[in-house]
Amino acid sequence: MARIDGRGNLDLRPVKIERGFMKFAEGSCLVAMGDTQVICTATVEERVPGWMKGQGSGWVTAEYSMLPRSGRDRNQRETMKPAGRTMEIQRLIGRSLRAIIDMNALGERTIVLDCDVLGADGGTRCASITGAYVALVEAIATLQKRGNLRRSPLIDSVAAVSVGVVGGIEMLDLCYEEDSRAAVDMNIVATGSGKYIEVQGTAETTPYDRARLNRLLDVAQVGIDVLFTRQKEAVAGLV
Repeated sequence: MARIDGRGNLDLRPVKIERGFMKFAEGSCLVAMGDTQVICTATVEERVPGWMKGQGSGWVTAEYSMLPRSGRDRNQRETMKPAGRTMEIQRLIGRSLRAIIDMNALGERTIVLDCDVLGADGGTRCASITGAYVALVEAIATLQKRGNLRRSPLIDSVAAVSVGVVGGIEMLDLCYEEDSRAAVDMNIVATGSGKYIEVQGTAETTPYDRARLNRLLDVAQVGIDVLFTRQKEAVAGLV
């Protein structure tokens, strides 16, 4: 079936990653997947949460937010307490980035990854993870240049992409309109070594079987491989 923007079923939206987007952050990038745009920044703090003090180990955490007109309607700023969806997404981002870091090599410091959505047209959590990795790599490179790290704590790379079933067809990288009518909606977080960090899959209308799950994972891998290439291009010269 024809897609809204004319893409093939196994095509990503146009992907752009602009590293060094924020002047004062230790690491940053603007990542765009079609009309979804996210600013990802990495901030280094020379401290760890209280429960980690004295262990010689570091920490990586994340925060996520959407600007009021990042979507089709104005969403309220979450000034007091993050909403449930926001908490879910920022925990996912944090888990995804911690999985590819050697916390002992990082030392007793924290890297905070802020993912702020400028444009939301589907796949914001996946774009955030993909961009946050680039910001993290730049922040680690900054620490190494300062002489604060003896070796890189990076042990792998990570990227994420959405897949789904629309009109009975498996599709890669759903935009908002496709996502809103998908029978199955799935987010895949994978490492450069071919392992999965998270597979979030929901049957919105019709349950799916193992064969369809396997096909969706194959579709996701097509996009993940492209995203790894874009990330490598973005961090060229840093690692």
